[in-house]
Order: sequence, then C-alpha cells, then structure tokens
Amino acid sequence: MGRGKIEVKRIENNTSRQVTFSKRRAGLMKKTHELSVLCDAQIGLIVFSSKGKLTEYCTPQLSMKQMIDRYGQAKGISLSDGNNRTGPAPYNRYKGDDLSSVQFEELRQLEQQLQHSVDKVRARKFQLLHEQLENLKKTELMLEKENQEMYHWLMGSQIQKQAEIEHNQEAMKELRLMEQQPLLNQFPFFGEDIVEQPSSELQLATLQHPHPHRLQPTHPNLQDFGTSSEYGTT
Repeated sequence: MGRGKIEVKRIENNTSRQVTFSKRRAGLMKKTHELSVLCDAQIGLIVFSSKGKLTEYCTPQLSMKQMIDRYGQAKGISLSDGNNRTGPAPYNRYKGDDLSSVQFEELRQLEQQLQHSVDKVRARKFQLLHEQLENLKKTELMLEKENQEMYHWLMGSQIQKQAEIEHNQEAMKELRLMEQQPLLNQFPFFGEDIVEQPSSELQLATLQHPHPHRLQPTHPNLQDFGTSSEYGTT
C-alpha cells in the first residue's frame, strides 16, 4: 500500500511546524549536496527560518558571494553598490532612495509591491499575536487545572488527617476506660445493697440469734424476790 497524499499547507501548531522545518531542512541540504556532487552543478541555497535563522549551502570551491555575483550577471542586474558591498541595487528603491530616474510605471509597480509587503508583514504580525494569545490561554488552563488538582489533594489530605486524629482520640478514650475498669470493680455502684461484715464475735452471735432468750436468774433469792414482787408480797 502506497503512502497517502499529504495536503501541502501551513502547519498551524507551532511545535509541529518547527519540528517539520528542522527535518525538511536537513533533507533539503542533503539533496542539494547530492545534486551538486553527482551532476557537477553549482548551487547556492539560502534558507531563513520563521524566526530569522539563516541556513545556507554553496557548492564546494565556491563562495556565496561568487554565486550571487554570477546570479546578478545572468539576470543583468547589479548586486553591488558604490562601496563594493554586497546588496541588490533595487532594494534601495524600496527604502525610497535613488528614485530620480524611476518612471511613473515603475513607481506604480513599486507602490504595489510595497503595499503587498506591508500586508504580508501585518498578517504575519497578527498571526504571531494570535499564536501568543493561544499559548497564554493554554498556559492559563494548565495552571488552573494544576491549582484544582492541588486543592483537591490538600482537601483530601486534611480530611484524612482529621479522621486519623478522631480515630486516635477514640482509641485514647477506650484505653483510659480499660485502665479505670479494675478500680470500678472494687467499689459498688450507688443504689446497690451493701452487706456489712461483722466486726466482732458479739455481732456475729447476734446475727446468728436475732431473738435472744430472757435472762433466767439462777440464784434462789433473786428468783424469790422476783416472785414476791410480782404478787405484791414482801
């Protein structure tokens, strides 16, 4: 099964776009070098990333300046200014310099090109602002999610800690009750009958004979005296 056709359009995701650029740039440099060596072609390649980073390749034994000069000769344009510094002469017109010899039609085309460039720059600026805004929103959502997770974790830890404290308090109460239980068994509770133990032999005898007999005198005189007193005689 062959590979599916990939739609060629701008990659919206900033990270994916940067990764794709790095991979494709390496492949482009490799293919450019192979074309130059295998076909004995003179190649000059200049690549600027979206962040302005320059990457270039030039056929060995040649310099990039030589390639640019040769390009200017082939196009019939001068790419050097009066100070022999490399720089396309038409670029000066975009800065508003050396317009005395420019005709009306050229000025109209220059104005259209500048307007088109301004529109591209403005579109790129809004695009970057939009990407920065999206990144800020994603960061805000991520921080909010982390804060919620941290809050739930703290609340769960607090509840668990409170449950452990209550459990420990209940355990301490039960332990104190167990320690006090032997002492309570030694003393009767209020309202229960208390049986007193006899403190002497006399009390013991009294308890054994609750109804004592009348004392019978054994002396005869005492008995007679009692009889006489009972009947009123002397």
